[in-house]
Amino acid sequence: MRNLIEQLLKFGIVGVVATVIDFGVMIALREGAGLTPVVASTISFCVSLVFNYVASMRFVFARRDDMGRAREFTTFLVLSLVGLGINALLMWAGTELATYDYRLVKVFATAVVMLWNFVTRKIFLERRE
Repeated sequence: MRNLIEQLLKFGIVGVVATVIDFGVMIALREGAGLTPVVASTISFCVSLVFNYVASMRFVFARRDDMGRAREFTTFLVLSLVGLGINALLMWAGTELATYDYRLVKVFATAVVMLWNFVTRKIFLERRE
């Protein structure tokens, strides 16, 4: 149980940094470049994904011995693309259908995607002991 708590804390730290990157890029693209919330959020999600992959696989999850780096990245990417789809759907529903402020919707979407990411990465990417 202690290992899981430690892993969750590391995941949280990586997630906070990735979220700062995600939000910073999104707000810059929305406010500075005038992109729609969905487009800005999609681009920012992708930028933060690169950081998240490197940090997650280095500091959070124990690499599987039976999985090469190309397969590992592909799995990470596929899981993240599903997360991106969840993010985009929630951003669209929250800003277009419900007309909430995009920053508030992004907080909710981030929480949902964070849960998705931890559970699926633990299942598909981490070495089983």
